[in-house]
Amino acid sequence: MRLFHWLFDLLKDPGPFIQWAGYPGLAAIVFLETGAMVFFLPGDSLLVVAGLFASRGDMSIFALNGLLIPLAIAGPVSSYWIGARLGRELFTRPRSRFFRPEHLVTAQAFYEKHGAKAVVIARFMPIVRTFVPVVAGIGRMNYARYTLYNVVGGAAWVLSMTLVGYFLGAQFPALGKHIEKVIIVVVFLSLLPGILGYLRERRGGRAAA
Repeated sequence: MRLFHWLFDLLKDPGPFIQWAGYPGLAAIVFLETGAMVFFLPGDSLLVVAGLFASRGDMSIFALNGLLIPLAIAGPVSSYWIGARLGRELFTRPRSRFFRPEHLVTAQAFYEKHGAKAVVIARFMPIVRTFVPVVAGIGRMNYARYTLYNVVGGAAWVLSMTLVGYFLGAQFPALGKHIEKVIIVVVFLSLLPGILGYLRERRGGRAAA
């Protein structure tokens, strides 16, 4: 129960966690979310708030990206090989508090729809970004091709999130006092692609009927 309280506080306001854990804490979150199938960690909001901290001089934007981009690349490499090694066994793995087979099914559908580009696009979608690399490994996507898309996606994700936070903080310093509002906007924007996709599918289903 304590874990859920901690996760809720982390999602609501990552600032105290960043102040306490610093660069190592951010590095751990980025790797766990992308490389260990820990789907419930708020990577987007953490990166944006870290960028806000950097705009105030509390962190270095160069150190942030220099540390987190390699980990955002290494994480999905781990997930790819988990998928390649365990394969279809993951789909029949029992549902638990920390594992949801249905997330794999969603990621598989997303991967089949978008092909290799899914490795990049999924970076900007919570939960999906955790499981698409696993599905790519299960499908034995060409590793050289996967690596290219993984590097592009990892760099684009970390850079875009931290720089958005950095430039927002530099232009609107008062945002630092309203981090919870920033988090709401970030979470909404990260969920928006999934919401739009769901609405398109429903509209298509109605048209077919």
